[in-house]
Amino acid sequence: MSTSTHSTPTGNTAAPVTDIARMRAVVTPHYGGAEVVQEALIPQPVVADDEVLVRVHAAGVDRGTWHLMTGKPYLVRLLGFGLTRPKQPVPGLDLAGVVVAAGKDVDRFDVGDEVFGIGRATFAEYAVAPESKLSRKPSAISFESAAVAAISGGTALQALTDVGRVQSGQSVLVIGASGGVGSYAVQIATALGAHVTGVSSASKAATVMSLGAESVIDYADGDYLDGTKRYDLILDAGGLNPVRRLKRALTPTGTLVIVGGEGGGNWTGGIGRNLRAAALSAFSRQRLTAFINRESHQTTDRLAELLSTGAVTPLIGGRYPLAHVRDALADLEGGRITGKAVVVVHADRA
Repeated sequence: MSTSTHSTPTGNTAAPVTDIARMRAVVTPHYGGAEVVQEALIPQPVVADDEVLVRVHAAGVDRGTWHLMTGKPYLVRLLGFGLTRPKQPVPGLDLAGVVVAAGKDVDRFDVGDEVFGIGRATFAEYAVAPESKLSRKPSAISFESAAVAAISGGTALQALTDVGRVQSGQSVLVIGASGGVGSYAVQIATALGAHVTGVSSASKAATVMSLGAESVIDYADGDYLDGTKRYDLILDAGGLNPVRRLKRALTPTGTLVIVGGEGGGNWTGGIGRNLRAAALSAFSRQRLTAFINRESHQTTDRLAELLSTGAVTPLIGGRYPLAHVRDALADLEGGRITGKAVVVVHADRA
């Protein structure tokens, strides 16, 4: 394991981080909701050979973090994240900040580089992240915007392009259009030339229209999946619609992409719906797929281009200081966040 020095390609050497032996963070010593979150002073993390240490300016709040914190569905625990309590007590995955140290095998970043991507235990003043899951932060956007981009934006980008194979001129339905993944999906599909319809609550319709949707359906207003209107591609980030209903709203050769595993019971979550989609797809001309984000800098590099040009602008629905992470998670649980929530750790350069 390396500690904090690394000879960079430009000849710079990372200075050891010795001024802060301990750091502020939030911890979740037990599985549970926002009520288990506590503030703490903990040791600053040490980088492995292929990791960098990031001074966290901001961190995103996402559903994946909530699942790991609550241990639900219980399948999460069986997959190695801790049977009776979180193996990683500091929550947080998305981050943006500045590299302050690097492992000996890191060759893509130097100390001082501004980065964003996916790390580990990011609700803290410092966090480690694999080099392979980081990209350079576009200079045109703030740390706060970059911090909420990697997971939700990367998921939307892969779901639309790698899985959904969206084409210019196609009709696309985005369910959950005001949420984290959905707000990116509306923008990305629009940027790629698709005709986008969003599904959200009536109170968030104006926001979804501002993201580029040509029309918005109130999810509470009748059966919008009755087949009256059919779509070339449906991206379902809402997690509650049965596969057979979604299938009715597709064109005869359309594609369904189910994002993540929301909904379902406490044990397996929405994985049952994902399996049903695969089974039905085998007997249909329609492509019925389920998808979980693959974390890599190749995706965030592509996303960075869209962020740099302004084709995609992160929708931040709430800003919280590190001391108020509990409030951010409670608002996420309660469905009170439009787009993404961001935890602001070091606001001096954000």
